[in-house]
Amino acid sequence: MAIKGLTKATESVRALEENISLVIFGKQHVVQQALAALLARGHLLIEDVPGIGKTTLARAIARSIDCTFQRIQFTSDLLPSDIIGVTIYNQHTHQFEFKAGPIFANVILADEINRTTPKTQSCLLEAMNEMQVSVDSVTYPLPQPFLVLATQNPIEFHGTYPLPESQLDRFMLKIRIGYPPSEDEKKMITGRQLTPPVESLQPVIHADDVRVMQAMVTEVSVDSALVNYLMAIVEATRHAPAIELGVSPRGAMNFYRAAQANALVMGRDYCVPDDIKEMAVPCLSHRIIPATRLDVEGPRTEAAERAIAEILNQTPVPL
Repeated sequence: MAIKGLTKATESVRALEENISLVIFGKQHVVQQALAALLARGHLLIEDVPGIGKTTLARAIARSIDCTFQRIQFTSDLLPSDIIGVTIYNQHTHQFEFKAGPIFANVILADEINRTTPKTQSCLLEAMNEMQVSVDSVTYPLPQPFLVLATQNPIEFHGTYPLPESQLDRFMLKIRIGYPPSEDEKKMITGRQLTPPVESLQPVIHADDVRVMQAMVTEVSVDSALVNYLMAIVEATRHAPAIELGVSPRGAMNFYRAAQANALVMGRDYCVPDDIKEMAVPCLSHRIIPATRLDVEGPRTEAAERAIAEILNQTPVPL
């Protein structure tokens, strides 16, 4: 039975893709992965070199869905209160008042997240997992939809604090944007205007539409054979000789939801094996620790992606 509103949802996703592609050239696949994370109520970690379009992608998503956007530059002296907010005493009312920080927005760009201390990194855990923050024993809900898009540079490691496993596990997907194709880069260079193109983007859907599509993701059907296929991949990460630490149950649940979201982005109300294969590397590679772990992120990332790719090759696909 088809999901009610599937046609409208598909049209909305296509409109989002086209709108974001006006400023992110030649990266339809990246845009689709970002939208899958958004619709699955997940968060996105982009590991790539500077100037590749990470900030533009986050701002384009926020403007396309008519939502609030905040960019937080993570530095070594950033404090948790700089992100969450702080309670101050109002001398006029003689009461303490909470002043909300930049985390209270729909789309958050956590720029160079690995450049701040573990204490500040950890203040995002509750926000990313429970969609709320707690200050002085008071809990404040975050606006919905809520997407954290974090970036980190895979080349420069001086003065950085690698994200711990618990923090990495809060990100549904970890992706790279990569350099644009030559022809698309030429368009970027010759078509640059005085006003940044992203500022000219107009909303194509609204926050309520996003919330409706997020609810639809859970209705995407997944055949039992595909569930077994997904679990076989997850289980293989826990026993593969090349992997020291496998995927957690939270990672398995994120994997399942990401596959459902990818199906919806593709315009389907049911999953196929390609949805699972498509999401395996971006959803699982940052959740495992390769047996040949090194001290730098780059080689570890590559080893993890190779390990997941090898498991995909060895796991039989249901017909």
